[in-house]
Amino acid sequence: MITANEDDPVEVFAGTIWQAGMVKSLLEDAGIETFMRDQIIGTYYPWWTAPGGAGSITVFVARKNLDEALKIATQYQENIKK
Repeated sequence: MITANEDDPVEVFAGTIWQAGMVKSLLEDAGIETFMRDQIIGTYYPWWTAPGGAGSITVFVARKNLDEALKIATQYQENIKK
């Protein structure tokens, strides 16, 4: 049986390069290490990384930081709807 490691990467956000950069910055300001995936290919050819090109850039954190990171990402998404 495969068990999850607390340092395994988990996706917490998917969006445009600008949105992903904002979420990454918010997470790092909170002391959570992050990395983004598909910054270049997702910007030039978003339909190659995500269906319809929506959410082509993804932000990942370690599993141990998932709960706090999801709170921050959710709050960001709620704030941009206002």
